[in-house]
Amino acid sequence: MDFKLNIKDHFNIELPEDSIKENTRRQVKEACFSYAIPKKTSKPALIHVSLEMLTELGLTEEDAKTHDFLNVFTGNKVLEGTKPYAMCYGGHQFGNWAGQLGDGRAINLAEVTHNNKNWAIQLKGAGETPYSRTADGLAVLRSSIREYLCSEAMHYLGVPTTRALSLALSGDQVLRDVLYNGNHAYDKGAIVSRVAPSFLRFGSYEIFASRGDKKTLKTLVDYTIKNHYAHLGNPSKEVYIAFLKEVAKRGMDMVIHWQRVGFVHGVMNTDNMSILGLTIDYGPYGWLEGYDHGWTPNTTDRTHKRYRYGTQPQIVLWNLLQLANALYPLVEDATALEAILMEYREEVQVAYLKMMSNKLGLFEELKDDAVLVEDLEKLLQRSETDMTLFFRNLADLKMETWADWFSVIKDAFYSPEEIAGDLKEDWTKWFQRYGERLAVETLSDKARKVEMKKVNPKYVLRNYMAQLAIDAADNGDYSILGELFELLKQPYAEQPDAEKWFA
Repeated sequence: MDFKLNIKDHFNIELPEDSIKENTRRQVKEACFSYAIPKKTSKPALIHVSLEMLTELGLTEEDAKTHDFLNVFTGNKVLEGTKPYAMCYGGHQFGNWAGQLGDGRAINLAEVTHNNKNWAIQLKGAGETPYSRTADGLAVLRSSIREYLCSEAMHYLGVPTTRALSLALSGDQVLRDVLYNGNHAYDKGAIVSRVAPSFLRFGSYEIFASRGDKKTLKTLVDYTIKNHYAHLGNPSKEVYIAFLKEVAKRGMDMVIHWQRVGFVHGVMNTDNMSILGLTIDYGPYGWLEGYDHGWTPNTTDRTHKRYRYGTQPQIVLWNLLQLANALYPLVEDATALEAILMEYREEVQVAYLKMMSNKLGLFEELKDDAVLVEDLEKLLQRSETDMTLFFRNLADLKMETWADWFSVIKDAFYSPEEIAGDLKEDWTKWFQRYGERLAVETLSDKARKVEMKKVNPKYVLRNYMAQLAIDAADNGDYSILGELFELLKQPYAEQPDAEKWFA
């Protein structure tokens, strides 16, 4: 092997495996995973590698240039001493129990330890597994670029997330219905290597609870606590309750960050909820451009909009309820579990107000701030207003000159001419209240501007930006992909040479 990783497998060593070794689609019982070898690709080619993640895994830029690296991270070669596998889980999809789901197009290669951190390495789009159902287990360049760019962008925004190591072409063509209109066409096949401390999700526990398999459920929960929540203590009923409480806290932290930067996941099913509170499974995600609580990037959810921007904190709560139900057989104390959910319900409102207040540069907590925030959100939705531009430019407002508000945030309005009459008057009244509220703050205009720009990014992965990278990559040009990758590593910096992306 041309490079060396410090492999320390735990998941497939400590947990029960599928007794059937053939890679056939089936219901997998009393097992947390099934062995699955990645599909060999015809002509793999590396497109991009994250140098930061290479370092995290104990690898170098030179390692990434080797033939073995290309083969391992496109599925053509298995790391020595490892047995790749796909994970078993179920899930609630759009509010309904879907039964067994599992890693249908993801295969875990191994776990690596470096600098006292443990990482699970996974290939997405590496072929069929026992959980693929009717799918081919493959991925296309379009969706792979979106996951690769977004997971790294989220990390640098300060949002808990899985990470991306590499992006490669498989050299194969994959048949897909891109527009979901029955017209299938061939796309370029691609593979993302993604990395996280664990890819366990809420559905990993639900599947065993749904089957009444308390033994495997307990084994998995105990494993999770030992390997990822060891600070809670040895497994017991009290520790299981503490476990749910911390999962709830991490989930709340994650979704408040989503709301802060305008990220919409699009498919918050319980099988897409990380047990570590990480953003996971970048499918039909999107970024708010016009500030709209009702917006969802998921075309299949456009009617009911279950997973729209404004409901994301509540959906986390709904998903936590399903996790609590799954843990109940180990706890048998509904009151204790319900108390955690009620605490989340109360604390997420407090956390949301604090986040929004900080975006406005309000750091002294006052009782009327909730009304000020609520009134702002109503105004932002009365005319199409760009979320990122509005909050970023708002930092330039000075207390003494609040009346000049329109010139400060004008660029955030998609149709500035609409800001007239009663609407403009309402905006003026809001800014007058905002200016009076800023006067209570102890920070100077200059200091407040610095603090606001720490929480209001200048650059996010707007939908058109990702599409430009995809269109160019389809033609063999990866320059925009590389440019965006570097841009999004400093989302809070001014980057004057990149001003074209702040629009």
